[in-house]
Amino acid sequence: MSFYINDSLYSPNIAVVLPCYRVLPHIQEVLGNIGQEVWRIYIVDDCCPVGSGDFVEQKCADERVIVLRNEKNLGVGGAVLAGYKAAIADGADVIVKIDGDGQMDPALLTRFVAPILRGQADYTKGNRFYDLERISNMPPIRLLGNAVLSFMTKLSSGYWSVFDPTNGYTAIHAKVAAHLPMDKISNRYFFETDMLFRLNTLRAVVVDIPMDAIYGDEESNLHISRILVEFLGKHVRNLFKRIFYNYFLRDMTLASIELLVGSALLTFGVVFGGIRWFDAIASGAPTPLGTIMLAALPVLLGIQFILAFLGFDIANIPKRPIHNDLP
Repeated sequence: MSFYINDSLYSPNIAVVLPCYRVLPHIQEVLGNIGQEVWRIYIVDDCCPVGSGDFVEQKCADERVIVLRNEKNLGVGGAVLAGYKAAIADGADVIVKIDGDGQMDPALLTRFVAPILRGQADYTKGNRFYDLERISNMPPIRLLGNAVLSFMTKLSSGYWSVFDPTNGYTAIHAKVAAHLPMDKISNRYFFETDMLFRLNTLRAVVVDIPMDAIYGDEESNLHISRILVEFLGKHVRNLFKRIFYNYFLRDMTLASIELLVGSALLTFGVVFGGIRWFDAIASGAPTPLGTIMLAALPVLLGIQFILAFLGFDIANIPKRPIHNDLP
């Protein structure tokens, strides 16, 4: 796989990271479908109880395959980050993450890599919702869960144009991966979502890649109903961190003032109005019109300021890839 960079033909080192945990029925087929454009394949045995790493070493003769082992189970995020570190150390240019359960078609790999090598993106991820005619194949609970998770991710990460945040088919420029705070990224099911938040703090460009999911006899370890509450708390944490980093620590804009003023007005209106409402109930006396207006006007103005901030935030998604500027 070659690309022209500054009028010169360039053959990048494309690495694949493949976390392995209870995927023995599918791993050989997945490896067999990875094309020759891939330079190296990192199999990460995440302390798999059925010995995925040993199985691959015994059954696979592909010289590109390197088996890594985590001494304890770190979850999908911990496995991917172990692969990232090895690929970066070995000189990879782009790192693609594919699951070993057969749900991700390795033939799509070039679609994920191309925008990065053309200088259009720093990170690409799959989007199973792009083709509305095909999403009917997805289980209904996943449709609903992903819709909720996607909206929460838009708020917390700042990438308002991406969808399907739990999609694990991703590619990243190695220079960008090297600048991620890997010791702070969530290791388990929140990994893909937390990656988006961390990428936004770097101002990396993220692009969705349309894809179809493959659902067979594999078992998903991700249960949407169990993680929504856990994810909600982490999204709120990341939202406040992102706003602080981008609008107060790194830069101060008109949107920063709109958020402060809007939050103050809304809080005052709600608190003042609530107190007066309870006083009116307790005393039985009607509330004066002026008091009602004094509560309602700050609420309305506060909402308008916050909406203005959201409009700026939506338009403020990173647009210029950063990997060419990184050492």
